[in-house]
Amino acid sequence: MDWAFAFGEPTSVGDETMRRIGAIVAGRRWYELATERWDGVDGIYHGEWDGRVFVLTHRPAEDEDSRISFVSGGLEEAVGAAQESAGDKDVGIFGGSLTRQCLDAGLLDELVLHLAPVLLGSGVRLFSDEGAEQIELERVSVGEADQFTDLRFRVR
Repeated sequence: MDWAFAFGEPTSVGDETMRRIGAIVAGRRWYELATERWDGVDGIYHGEWDGRVFVLTHRPAEDEDSRISFVSGGLEEAVGAAQESAGDKDVGIFGGSLTRQCLDAGLLDELVLHLAPVLLGSGVRLFSDEGAEQIELERVSVGEADQFTDLRFRVR
């Protein structure tokens, strides 16, 4: 079961975000979870999204999916490869830890949070980085549909 869509249809912000993203940078943890639970790339945005995923990892996997590239050269290399692949579209960053790294490196213009009514029992804290500099955000839009809430912020 695709748990994310068990709560209804996505919001207008979610749909807009999906259309704007031409490539995704994700961490190895996301890759493993997505492969195990959500049909990998085919599960992104309920199978509606089309593009390449660049997985930042020190342990590249053997994957036959031509839409997945493993990058071990660092954050800037992964984001640069994704930007080239995305063309005139945006690059999505999947994962709280990776997003925080991009924020700290000044690589993000916007932040979109997709919220579903599920509390996970364990995992990585969202944007956790003790001692990190405070980052100011400006709300751009809010989307609501069924049980979903999406928040879009501009990084100041």
